[in-house]
Amino acid sequence: MHSFRVDLDRIFTGDRVAVARAISTVENELAGSEELLRAIYPRTGKSYRIGITGPPGAGKSTITNRLAQLYRKQGLKVGIIAVDPTSPFTGGALLGDRVRMTDVELDPDVFIRSMASRGSLGGLSKKAIEAADVLDAAGKDITILETVGVGQSELDIAGAADTTVVVLVPESGDSIQAMKAGLMEIADFFVLNKADRAGADQAVMSIKMILNFRKESAWVPDVLKSVASEGIGTTEIAATIAGHRSFLDKNGGLAQKRRKRMEDRIRELVVDRLRIDFWASERKALLRKKMDAVMKMHSTPYDVANELINDFRNHQSH
Repeated sequence: MHSFRVDLDRIFTGDRVAVARAISTVENELAGSEELLRAIYPRTGKSYRIGITGPPGAGKSTITNRLAQLYRKQGLKVGIIAVDPTSPFTGGALLGDRVRMTDVELDPDVFIRSMASRGSLGGLSKKAIEAADVLDAAGKDITILETVGVGQSELDIAGAADTTVVVLVPESGDSIQAMKAGLMEIADFFVLNKADRAGADQAVMSIKMILNFRKESAWVPDVLKSVASEGIGTTEIAATIAGHRSFLDKNGGLAQKRRKRMEDRIRELVVDRLRIDFWASERKALLRKKMDAVMKMHSTPYDVANELINDFRNHQSH
């Protein structure tokens, strides 16, 4: 436990090696990962979390890079978690991201980490949130969670962020794509990147039109244009994030959002624990034993599920 304590002090001072090791411990669920998360929890809650999501090739990494540069100029410390749900290992697309982020990567006050899902459905967002906790405890003022692709992990990441930015580009029919993926629901605002391309204005109009169908709320998502590769629009993006943050601060929305996030997280932890406890070897055996009866229609899946649950409860009460 002693060396672990020393590491904690190093994490809290933002030591890069200690932070990297802590994230690996959490990501791979190594021994001591839960103790680590418990120990850093009281130090979390100060970092503002920004989710940047949208379809592949929209320029999210470039926007992330530009925002990080801007925040550094303001003297803020930045953590970046690039989440790639498709990559079976931390290679592939992510190496491209790392190359594009070299401007900020050499900065000692910017910490960049790539995470792949390793095929864990839904588990990815949990790991990304835990990694964000480590960066939060390590004193990062801003944590950017960037996701690649369009799917459930994006929606999960949005739940993990204080402000969610959805990045689209003009030519890929993205507005339709976004509607399908439920991205319209989660965006606090939109960025139409590569806005120097043909069809940008029409794309902005169509996104705004779709937004009119959203249910009324006090915060109305804007649609900004940017050409991130040239640094155009970054200041406006940062200003809109700041605007959304102060809007949330004023109406108590931030505390509410974070409370809901924590509640969801506790539910998820409970489900995980119960799943592990439930499928003890005796219940796996019971399930296998009952399968013949189900397949021969002598029993139903519902009966077997009830029997398994009763067996679990009986074991708990003894």
